[in-house]
Amino acid sequence: MPDKTKDCGKQYAVHTQLSYETDKWLMRKNRPSRTAYKVALNVVTLGAKQGMEKILPPDIVEATERLLVASGAVGTKSVRWSRSKRMVSVYEAFDWMLPGQFEAFAHRKAFCECQVRDGIDGGASQVIVLGAGYDTLGWRLAPEFPGVNFFEIDHPATALLKAKGIDEMGQRENLYLIAEDLGERKLEDVLKADSLWDLKARTIIIAEGLVMYLPPEAVLELFCQCYVTTGTGSRIAFSYIPTGADGRPYVGRWTGLMLWLQKVVGEPWLWSIRPQELDLFLKKSGWINAQELVGVTGKQGVEFFAVATK
Repeated sequence: MPDKTKDCGKQYAVHTQLSYETDKWLMRKNRPSRTAYKVALNVVTLGAKQGMEKILPPDIVEATERLLVASGAVGTKSVRWSRSKRMVSVYEAFDWMLPGQFEAFAHRKAFCECQVRDGIDGGASQVIVLGAGYDTLGWRLAPEFPGVNFFEIDHPATALLKAKGIDEMGQRENLYLIAEDLGERKLEDVLKADSLWDLKARTIIIAEGLVMYLPPEAVLELFCQCYVTTGTGSRIAFSYIPTGADGRPYVGRWTGLMLWLQKVVGEPWLWSIRPQELDLFLKKSGWINAQELVGVTGKQGVEFFAVATK
């Protein structure tokens, strides 16, 4: 196989490409991520929807509630309101804009956890969640897998707020929160400088709800950097929006409206790909599309789920 480490370094290590997209990835500088906040509250509301307990990972709703309150992101009243039948109705009333996406968040969380558990069963010794926000996967699974190191990386504005919540909820000895602005430092440099990170270890990378906010060049570079900082047998699990006939991200009948709304709120969707083009895209950075892996269920809501292996 070609030396993808060398290829990535020569072709895609243009650090300036990461400045813009990481503001979208890890959100605005000096301000906690709005997207992370919305996703967390969505998880809480899913806890009030009948049947979601069969899909959502165990204890995720309760852990998310605790983290939001403990970090100071929201108050207890907001959490109670979010976990009400009325709020479920509100989400369902707006589901016409992104058909099926409300419930798809539950499937996405289940997909990510499935990949982590399956990867650990296959010998992975470290896990990293990119742009982790208020995700509780590491905090929940770390005690269950004491021999695995769990890492999270996010912009300091979000990571430091989350760290406050984790302190109150209870630290995990094998959970490490990295507060880093990847617009100023490359992911590759951050991980290589971390004494706890093993560049040769079989690793599980989670990039949930992330790549659609990055420019095309940055998505390719991200996959390259993940490749050169992990060992053989690693996997990267991610979700993505498909490309429509007009070359833009496609989310259904109301695509134009959604693209406009995302732009208005300062979080535009910048990258998408046709499923049939994913194999070739992944090969450019050394990864192999692993459609056969457990949990790769295709499309949920407006997103596709995918896993690539090294």
